[in-house]
Formats: sequence, C-alpha cells, structure tokens
Amino acid sequence: MTRTERPGAQEWVPPEAGVDALRDAAPGCRGCELWADATQVVFSVGSEQARIMLVGEQPGDREDRTGEPFVGPAGDVLDDALEAAGIDRARVYLTNAVKHFRFTERGKRRIHKTPGVAHVEACHPWLEAELAAVGPEVVVCLGATAARAVLGYDVRVGEVRGQVIPGDDGTRVVVTTHPSAVLRLRGRPGWDEAFDALVEDLRTAAG
Repeated sequence: MTRTERPGAQEWVPPEAGVDALRDAAPGCRGCELWADATQVVFSVGSEQARIMLVGEQPGDREDRTGEPFVGPAGDVLDDALEAAGIDRARVYLTNAVKHFRFTERGKRRIHKTPGVAHVEACHPWLEAELAAVGPEVVVCLGATAARAVLGYDVRVGEVRGQVIPGDDGTRVVVTTHPSAVLRLRGRPGWDEAFDALVEDLRTAAG
C-alpha cells in the first residue's frame, strides 16, 4: 500500500473531543490499511482524569479479539509490575500508539508483526487527541515504538530507560521496556532482573 493510501487518522478524529467521544469515533477510522484485517479497533481504557498515561505499541491477538488493551499475557505482567510499583491500574490511562493489530498468519495462528513508521504516523492523531483530552502529568512509553510515537524521534530503550524526559507539552516522559519483552524471559535467566527494572521505571514515573 502506498503512502497516499494511508491518509492518516486526522479525518476521523473529532476535534477537541473528550475520551468517550474519541472511543466512539475510533471504530470508523480508515487512516491506514490495518483496519481491514483486524477484528476491531482497540482504543483505550482508563479515566480522563488519570495522572499517568501508559502507551504501548499495538494490540495483540487477545486484545484484538476482546477490544481492550493489555488483557493478554503481557498485560498480566504489566498488572503485576504496576502492583509492585504501588500504582493502581484503575487510576492510569492505558492506550497504544497503533490502534489495530498488525499480524501475519501462520496456519491458524496470527503472529504479531511490528507496526511500521507509516502506521505509527497515520495513527498519531488519535494519540495526540488522547494526550490533549487526558492531560497526564507523566507518559510512560512501553517500548521503542511507543517512545517514537510520543517523542517524535527514535530512541534506544536501553540508553534512556528510567530517565525523566521533558515532553513538548510540559508532560514528563519515561521510557521503559514493553512488558512483552519481559514476558519472553519468564522461566529463564534474567526474568527477575527484567521485571524489577520495569517496576523501578514505573516507580520513577509515579514519583
């Protein structure tokens, strides 16, 4: 698909809308081609009054089927990390940089495929609108794709994780690893260290 066939989401994003209006409008988005193969749009969960916004990469298979972000195995890791960091999940806002599941089919399985820069850019008007509606004090970027969407430039997670980076709109930005990267270490050497590092980054954001 060419760039001209990825018009971007701005046509479907209602101006100066609150979170509920954004959620209602998101299913109609045709800003890139990912909507065609996904089961549904996966927008966000959380309060418009949340102080902390968590931004992930894109929905996974479970999220695509249920319509909610972070409900799969990586979401379980995130829940455990938030609890360990003393953060009430009910008081944070959870979303993704890209709102549709990008995947390749392998038999009956749908395998996650990292969204391209063009998908992140096409979906960015939604994230901008969410940031404006919620007005969080802190944005936690879960992984490099989320960091690029929020900061507008590429970063290496290992080089900036845990630092407090000033955002353009006065927010504080903290970059950490995506819970799925921690999940891949479960039952293997390095699990405890990776989980503890995620918890510490979340504590930095909360503090």
